[in-house]
Amino acid sequence: MIVTLTPNPSLDRAITIPELRRGEVIRASSSRVDPGGKGVNVARALAAQGTDTVAVLPSGGPEGHMMEELLAEAGVRAVTTPVQGSLRMNISVLEPDGTTTKLNEPGPTLTDETVSALLAATLEAARGGGWVVGCGSLPPGAPIDLYATLTSAAREAGLSVAIDSSGEPMTHAAAALPNLIKPNHEELEELVGRRLDTVGDVRDAACGLVDRGIETVAVSLGGDGALLVTADTVVHAGAAITTPRSTVGAGDCMLAGLLNGLSRGDAPADALSAAVTWGAAAVTLPGSRVPGPADLAGIFAHVDPSPDLSRSLRR
Repeated sequence: MIVTLTPNPSLDRAITIPELRRGEVIRASSSRVDPGGKGVNVARALAAQGTDTVAVLPSGGPEGHMMEELLAEAGVRAVTTPVQGSLRMNISVLEPDGTTTKLNEPGPTLTDETVSALLAATLEAARGGGWVVGCGSLPPGAPIDLYATLTSAAREAGLSVAIDSSGEPMTHAAAALPNLIKPNHEELEELVGRRLDTVGDVRDAACGLVDRGIETVAVSLGGDGALLVTADTVVHAGAAITTPRSTVGAGDCMLAGLLNGLSRGDAPADALSAAVTWGAAAVTLPGSRVPGPADLAGIFAHVDPSPDLSRSLRR
């Protein structure tokens, strides 16, 4: 079982346009709405591949009703906690070359009672064992150490914990030593407090976190693939995509693929290969749509257990 907690879920409206021109009226060629928020995306990707998952999230207002309906249609089991106000609506503007511009609302304010209810619901849903995954930004009212609290409580309950966040929430969570973290390049730089210009720099930063007690550090590097580091493994994987459509949710799909493999007992290199395949497949799809089994066909992840550490990373 993989249970995701998304404190700040959203409805994601993706609008495709010929070109973004500031200050002009632009006619969209298409539009779609998907359930969003990092943990919600992870659960959607897992459900699309037939993996047992539960999404825990706050819900309120018309957007909350739509969120619950869309999750049900996607086959995602959701456990919701009522919240005052409405869930946020995020807008992604997509251009033909794959360029994505995102406008994210802040989300409704959470009370202490709502936060406690969300944490309790997450632990209850995962009581049978497996992974607990805390993902995304924190909405107004949420304590900055929410993911650290989740990590400590879940590990005390004998669960494995993965965290994918940024800024202070990630810093606090990392100090609580989750089993796995999945920062992107910029988030890892923020976490360790220095620039990471090469694959070797990323490797060294991840190894430092592993030495502190985090078992697995998986770093998404955008077009440069992904690097996974454990105490005895350093492996890189990448997949070439010639026709990108949207990067929204690709990192979330990568995390879903990684957890899917690890939960089955796959070796880290095999789990990373699946992760990169899932993430690359997401890039070929419109909006924040997640890949199903058919979408993975034809995508090949190249796995390198001895990556070139001097390779410069794109920004």
